Amino acid sequence: MSLVLIPPEVSEPAEALWSACVQRLANELPAQQFNTWIRPLAAQVSQTADSVTLVLPSRFKLDCIRNQYAARIAAALQAVAGQPVALELVLASRPGVRKAAPPDSQHSEPLWSPVNGRSDAPVAAQAEPSIAAPSAAAKAKLAEPTHRLNHGLTFATLVEGTANRMARAAAMHVAHHPGQLYNPLFIYGGVGLGKTHLMHAIGNQLLAGRAAAKVLYIHAEQFVTDVVKSYQRKTFDEFKARYHSLDLLLIDDVQFFANKERTQEEFFNAFEALLAKKSHIVMTSDTYPKGLTDIHERLVSRFDAGLTVAIEPPELEMRVAILLSKAEAEAAALPEDVAFFVAKNVRSNVRELEGALRKILAYSRFNHKEVSIALAREALRDLLSIQNRQISVENIQKTVADFYKIKVADMYSRKRPANIARPRQIAMFLAKELTQKSLPEIGELFGGRDHTTVLHAVRKIAAERQTLSELNQQLHVLEQTLKG
Repeated sequence: MSLVLIPPEVSEPAEALWSACVQRLANELPAQQFNTWIRPLAAQVSQTADSVTLVLPSRFKLDCIRNQYAARIAAALQAVAGQPVALELVLASRPGVRKAAPPDSQHSEPLWSPVNGRSDAPVAAQAEPSIAAPSAAAKAKLAEPTHRLNHGLTFATLVEGTANRMARAAAMHVAHHPGQLYNPLFIYGGVGLGKTHLMHAIGNQLLAGRAAAKVLYIHAEQFVTDVVKSYQRKTFDEFKARYHSLDLLLIDDVQFFANKERTQEEFFNAFEALLAKKSHIVMTSDTYPKGLTDIHERLVSRFDAGLTVAIEPPELEMRVAILLSKAEAEAAALPEDVAFFVAKNVRSNVRELEGALRKILAYSRFNHKEVSIALAREALRDLLSIQNRQISVENIQKTVADFYKIKVADMYSRKRPANIARPRQIAMFLAKELTQKSLPEIGELFGGRDHTTVLHAVRKIAAERQTLSELNQQLHVLEQTLKG
């Protein structure tokens, strides 16, 4: 739990206010963000619980908390208390530096306030009404299991494109008509493509229309932990009461159930109970249902019984739209030519795009320079140097041959049986996608074949990828392998 600096005379409700706020943030934020930024915070709570002062050890941490988390912390405090709570950020006092005034002093100058969101505007003591301590009912509500949704991940903040259009449409239908079609909804794809975003969007949309709905987002590993704890504490009745009573269960990365026999048994029971009561289940995985290993067949068959949709890596136009959208959310100016430059060089997933954008914006701020292609190239020099180590056609041929268990020599041979011709076409497709080689150059490297043969293979595999989920997954695996 966070270090809470509370004078001896401060009441228990004041202490409960910050503790409840921290618990709420733990449920809403990814574990890494929470442990890095929220857990270490030192908080001073006023006697009347109407203001909270966060004491930061450095200007860097103060700026990060103010820019990234202050609004969320203020919202959490308000949700816990039932009314706005004044939030102040101050630097920890150092030798020779004037100490920060106590949080309830009329002379304190808040660095951030939920009243106006500014970082430099003092807020008068009378600007906020006095806050009543959290009621017994509020405390009881906080003790209940939370939905664990990230309120920032909505359909409105998800950039739509060809890569995720079908998955988004299915998710929207589930959010508006839970328990009907597409139950269960199984979404699969590589890392960082937006699977988790879609799940949170479904939950947030459902709660927006049905505030009393019982919704839970959970990672598969947490489900495993809950099963283990129920065993240790002999609390399976409580476990079943929690999971079997839900209206919507959102469970991430079900591939983590592999080899966990009892977990799979309990999930099967929960799955059956929820379907029986017309509750909806949405799952994500890094592979399609039949590609899951060490998962019971009866579970796999149920995963596949609803709707299975894939999320693809975003195409160029979608990557540009994502970058522009993220920059707008950061209130940062990103020229379109810079967005295209980044999108052409970062192709794997949305997470890497966001990381590249953050590097560029940070580099721009630290160096007091406007964002340009030259600045972007300098900020991303390490990433670009890796990208420039181009994947060779020879490496593609070897990787595909190993994957389909044929000889590398078969890639250049004139043999045409299906078990050889198919991998050869896939290798040609990947060579066109992942290298700068022209069609004639690729044909030459595949035993002197004509460029029309390569073009036919590329078009054939590209078209089949859209309809054959197994082929699509195989291509995902090969692409990830080749990109390292």
